[in-house]
Amino acid sequence: MASSSSSPGGRPARSLAPRPGAVAVASLIPGLPDDLAAVILCLLTFPDQSRLRATSRAWRLLLSAPTLLLLRRRLRLPSRHLLCLFPDDPSLASPILLDPTAPTAWWPLPPIPCSPHLYSLANFSALAVGSHLYVLGGSHFDARSYPLGYPSASAAAYRLDLALSPHRWERLPNMHIPRGSFACASSPAGGVIVAGGGSRHPTLPSYGSRINNTEWYDAATNTWHIVTPMLRERAGCVGFVARGGGDGDGREDELWVMGGYDGYTTVGGVVPNDLYCRDAVALGLWSGRWREIGDMWVEGERIRLGPMATISADDGRVTQVFMLDGHNIFRYHFVSNRWLKEATLRRKIPNTELCGFVSLNGELNVIRSANVPIKISHPRRLLKKGRALEFQVYNPVSRKWRVFITHAPVSESFDCRSAALCTVEL
Repeated sequence: MASSSSSPGGRPARSLAPRPGAVAVASLIPGLPDDLAAVILCLLTFPDQSRLRATSRAWRLLLSAPTLLLLRRRLRLPSRHLLCLFPDDPSLASPILLDPTAPTAWWPLPPIPCSPHLYSLANFSALAVGSHLYVLGGSHFDARSYPLGYPSASAAAYRLDLALSPHRWERLPNMHIPRGSFACASSPAGGVIVAGGGSRHPTLPSYGSRINNTEWYDAATNTWHIVTPMLRERAGCVGFVARGGGDGDGREDELWVMGGYDGYTTVGGVVPNDLYCRDAVALGLWSGRWREIGDMWVEGERIRLGPMATISADDGRVTQVFMLDGHNIFRYHFVSNRWLKEATLRRKIPNTELCGFVSLNGELNVIRSANVPIKISHPRRLLKKGRALEFQVYNPVSRKWRVFITHAPVSESFDCRSAALCTVEL
């Protein structure tokens, strides 16, 4: 940053000079050099920075994302990773951000603006590319359709730029193919790539569609492009981009698609039951060709792929892939195409309870609802239970666990069947 030497008017010169023609503004923090004040504001949590932008014109200028990101790079501060939680239908319940440096610092984002005739959006994909937060597809109900009991897949796409204030969702062009429960990942070119999916019935999951279509969003041109479809239909799958993970000397970037279901059978000839995929497939992002990885587990190991999280290197290359299976965390071994046991949860979780699983700052976070006592000052009132989230955090490098509980600003319990998680890097 620039030096904080005094200006001719006797006031310390700020590193962040006002724009040409703008009226001079006061110091950031009276009594402190502006360079030191800028560092203090830069180290605040993201929710605090968002709230403090309205304090003054100087603070709004400093805490704007372009200036703040540039300042963090000058100070050589690490990228800030935030957890974004969609507790329910994002058109009704506001998504919320958590800064892991302050587990009590939650910041609500605006709900997605959508048609009032559409409701109960689920099975959508949420991911972040830089400061942009995307919500894509999903399954929802349309009050104007018949029958009302069957969901329809959505092709809608929304984007929110966390670098801008105030935050507003932007409606993007629709995907070519409506889809929910699909694989989704950020492409190396800065866009988004999606594969597979379909529609999903909340009570009878096997009643629904499955597709093999693949397309990618080009953020530069704001358009969707159809690419080579998968080798077969697949829904309920997960995906990630492996940098340089392809075959051959070129080692091209690939979109990996794992797990999911591609058909169904019946139990006793009456009750439908999904047929889950044991294999993985990969799409070369340069060649446009799919290759089969093969089965990732043998008969009797497990039925389906559990929640998955990836850890990337500084260049964005996925280096480690983990899966949560019951009480255990497994690590994927790329060479042998097998899942190897990595760790056991610090606190056991009932098999009937679904958990969130996401990587944050190189650590794995297992998230579940937790009822914790709330202290009440009145002696005659009974002790109540409050809505809270329990985080079991595992560090793959040190192989150590830590546990903390935070009160999230949500009115209902955290239900992974309708909730979604993603990590935002600023």
